[in-house]
Amino acid sequence: SIAILLYLARKFKTPDHWYPCDLQKRARVDEYLSWQHVSIRGKASKLFLTKMLLPMLTGQPVPPEKLESVTEDLNVVLKQFEEKFLQDKPFIAGSEVSLADLVALVELMQPLGVGHNPFEGRPKLAEWRKRVEEALGKQLVQETHEGILNISNL
Repeated sequence: SIAILLYLARKFKTPDHWYPCDLQKRARVDEYLSWQHVSIRGKASKLFLTKMLLPMLTGQPVPPEKLESVTEDLNVVLKQFEEKFLQDKPFIAGSEVSLADLVALVELMQPLGVGHNPFEGRPKLAEWRKRVEEALGKQLVQETHEGILNISNL
C-alpha cells in the first residue's frame, strides 16, 4: 500500500532519497505514486490475471486477441512511463532511487513472472531497472520476487 510506505518513510525517518524533503522531488514521487494505480499497476496486473489466473480458474486458454489487447495496453503505459517519468533521468525523482522507483519495479515483476518481459526492446527501461536493482541490492530484489517470478511452477 502506498499509504503504508509513506507512513513508514515518515515514522522511521528513512534516508531522504526514499521520500525527499525537497518539494519538487517529492512532487515527482507523489505524481508517480498517484498515476501508477490506474496505469502500470492496473495494466501489469491485468496482463498477469489474463495470462496466468484466468486460464487456471477457467481451464480455458485466453483468446490470442484478448492477450494482444491487454499486452498493448501495458505497452502504452510503459511508453508513458518512459517519456513522462523517466525522461533522461536515472530515477523517477532525479539522481537517486525513491519509493516511486521501488513501486514501479515491483509492478513490472508481475508480467515478467508470466513470461512477458516488459524491459525487452526498451533500453531506457532496462537500464532504469538495472540501476534500481543495484540501488536496492540485486540479490534482495531476486529473493523478494522469487515467488512471482516462479509462479508458473504452481
